Amino acid sequence: MRPFLPTLLTLALATALAPASAQDARLPDIGSSAGTVLSPAQQRQYGEMTLSQLRNYGYTLDDPLVGGWLQSLGTRLGAASDKPDQAFNLFLLRDRQINAFATLGGYVAVNSGLILAADKEDEVAAVLSHEIAHVTQSHVLRAVERAQRDSVPILLAMLGAIALSQASHSTSGDNAAMAALASAQGLMAQRQLDYSRGTEAEADRIGIRTLWRAGYDPEAMADFFEKLQTVVRTNQGGERERTPDYLQTHPVTTSRISESRERARQLAAQPTSFAFGAPGAPDNPLLPGSLRIDTVATGDSGQFPWARERLRVLSADTPDAAIREYERMRRAKPLTDPQRYGLALAHLQDGRYATAIDELTPLLAAHPGDAWLELGLGQAEARAGRTAAADARFEALVARMPNNAAVALTYAGVLDERNTAAAGRRAQAVLRPLLGTAAASDPLFQRTFARASEISGDQARAGEAWAEAAYLNGRPEQALVQLNTLKKRADLDYYARARIDARIAAITPVVLELQREGIRDEDLKR
Repeated sequence: MRPFLPTLLTLALATALAPASAQDARLPDIGSSAGTVLSPAQQRQYGEMTLSQLRNYGYTLDDPLVGGWLQSLGTRLGAASDKPDQAFNLFLLRDRQINAFATLGGYVAVNSGLILAADKEDEVAAVLSHEIAHVTQSHVLRAVERAQRDSVPILLAMLGAIALSQASHSTSGDNAAMAALASAQGLMAQRQLDYSRGTEAEADRIGIRTLWRAGYDPEAMADFFEKLQTVVRTNQGGERERTPDYLQTHPVTTSRISESRERARQLAAQPTSFAFGAPGAPDNPLLPGSLRIDTVATGDSGQFPWARERLRVLSADTPDAAIREYERMRRAKPLTDPQRYGLALAHLQDGRYATAIDELTPLLAAHPGDAWLELGLGQAEARAGRTAAADARFEALVARMPNNAAVALTYAGVLDERNTAAAGRRAQAVLRPLLGTAAASDPLFQRTFARASEISGDQARAGEAWAEAAYLNGRPEQALVQLNTLKKRADLDYYARARIDARIAAITPVVLELQREGIRDEDLKR
């Protein structure tokens, strides 16, 4: 037994620390110390780190149109949550498995497969409201706090069982030690399961209320759960047909579905508006009795069908694979207008610009002014050589929707493809108003601005943007090297040098911490 004791102790310690990823079952209580585990600033840093590393490994799908739609859903649901002052950052993952998760700092990841599996925006909003509830109820922080308390007593119990088996001096000592270890692991697994059940129930209850407050159908959560349950029943175990990742962390049961539907019905029965002066309404003598107040928002954004089909194309292995997928769908039944948009986008991605124009033109006539169609048609026209028509379309969109990130990025991307100084300057002008907004935290924005600055001759701005794109993509050491190199340029003005110094000061502690942990940029090593 003695030669194996260090190995068992190591395994025991690893098992004892396992609940750090589990979820706490207890309901929120006044005076909880969970908030002291990590400060809000530290939580945001961990959330940013998670996103940057996912980008570094190519798991994210950065698209201004679909990403903007998803973020608008998160903002709307966050405002209707129990913590409307909490900022939420939603991002997409390329994976077509059905999954979503929330992490520290209000960062919520959504797999492409989850959106493709939904039939309406309400169902996507239902999952998002559930994940937002995990954030607002501090479930991750509570899991960390519980792990800190549980790890020591459970570890001691495991070591005590191992020591007792040693003292027995019997031939069954080894088996007893392994049995003790297995029992402790089973205890930890049960504790983790208990945490998950409790937090899932709470996230369902709080999430449905948030969903209703935001103006979505509160029964959408139960509808989506039933859909997932059907997926499980029809799966046969293949890689593409295996149980969705979402169900492995969010198990769906009949009782859970029925409880969700019952809560939804109770909420749906509540009034969504009231008139001052009416029986039961708040009494405010400063407001006229004829004033009517809506207690919840109403209606979805109307963008879901377009977002889902755009995502179908962007998450496909290749544009040709997306085209074949639409051909299979068309053999089953005629394509809807959003599906026809997806097919046109797949042709655009595949370099069939004339075909894309022919497909998008009648769609735009049927849906005049639709920005998704306008942007797709503008891209197709520009790449087909119809520069004047494309520019006129994009300039009209910029005038109609100033400072819209999707419009600015799409137009600037088209201008960057021309590789002329004039096009670069116009792209810079289109993007510059967004530099101080949340759009600037998108690596796609920084890459587009970097290229625009590069071809316009503004090398200092280009260098700053390339470094920022590297940082946002999880390469802080690379960004720091680029900024220190850029700082040596003799042609920098006072303002450029001040910006560069500020970014160096902000990034240096991150790089030093990574180096202390022995993490170095592999490309820089080579």
